Amino acid sequence: MINEEIRDREIRLIGENGEQLGVMSSRQAQLIANERELDLVKISPNAVPPVCKLMDYGKYRFEQSKREKEQRKNQKVIEIKEVKLSVTIDTHDMEVKAKACTRFLQDGNKVKVSLRFRGRQITHGDIGLDVMDAFYELVKDYAAIEKPAKQDGRNIFMILTPKTN
Repeated sequence: MINEEIRDREIRLIGENGEQLGVMSSRQAQLIANERELDLVKISPNAVPPVCKLMDYGKYRFEQSKREKEQRKNQKVIEIKEVKLSVTIDTHDMEVKAKACTRFLQDGNKVKVSLRFRGRQITHGDIGLDVMDAFYELVKDYAAIEKPAKQDGRNIFMILTPKTN
């Protein structure tokens, strides 16, 4: 709440530099704010009496939005990239997929490794887990396992994160 929106009988007023100006009526505090060409802003409404501060509210909001933009700019968005394997993948194909996976990990992204069983391959779930383990052995220098390989219906998933130095 700012300026005329403050309807409390008594408030504790703090100056623009943080000094205590004492307990007074909200009307008297508003007069002081108008005199100094500042806004009266309620900063602690649950205190007894409520605490208000003299400040340039427009400048305060501008600086706050500037800080938020700066924080968003410095924020790194982590994407989840996906690498798809099959049960019958050849060693060279797996090496190509591993190279792509290491590139994703070096860029700071997480990687979801998925393997889909087709047709009767589902009866040999252990082969799928062996393929996942072999894939992890190729990328283990760059990756740490966030979620280990787990079978879910016709699929096996594993999530890898970049290894911290």
